[in-house]
Amino acid sequence: MALILLLHSMYGLRPAVHAAADRMRAAGHEVHVPDLYAGRVVDDAEAGIEIKEEIGRDELLRRAVAAAAPHTDHGLVYAGFSLGGALAQTLALADGKARGLLLMHGTSDLAEDASTEIPVQLHVADPDTSEPDDWLNAWYLRMRRAGADVEVFRYRGAGHLFTDPDLPDHDAEAAERAWSIAMDFLADI
Repeated sequence: MALILLLHSMYGLRPAVHAAADRMRAAGHEVHVPDLYAGRVVDDAEAGIEIKEEIGRDELLRRAVAAAAPHTDHGLVYAGFSLGGALAQTLALADGKARGLLLMHGTSDLAEDASTEIPVQLHVADPDTSEPDDWLNAWYLRMRRAGADVEVFRYRGAGHLFTDPDLPDHDAEAAERAWSIAMDFLADI
């Protein structure tokens, strides 16, 4: 059983995030799903960007740290969707007790001196304008250089947030494949 902190995308704490948490709980994991947007949920990217920019990256990171803090002594697996993945990555690399990192649709930059030995799994559309090939290649190499055990799964033809059935990016086949692989990853931690 893993203790998981699951962070939402720039669309807010949508039903798809709750469904993902329920899927993880059904597999025996303890999952915490903070609402970094304080109840605001949107259906379009422009509105999500506006909320994200209004709150600001530093405040979103502060909120994510506050949500993780009560659980870090127990060895968290950090997980997130797009923006939530970027935040999860930042937290996981700063947490010496982190047990893993599951990224759905998003990554973040790494410091040159980043160091970790955690397993990392990324699921991303192919192509994905939010995570272009050159970025992903550089991210993978930096993550490996940091010491992470990295797996990347790409889903040709899927949209950026392909696991959310209520968004236009949804791809049911890619989502089911991604969740099958991700659940095996979590079971192995």
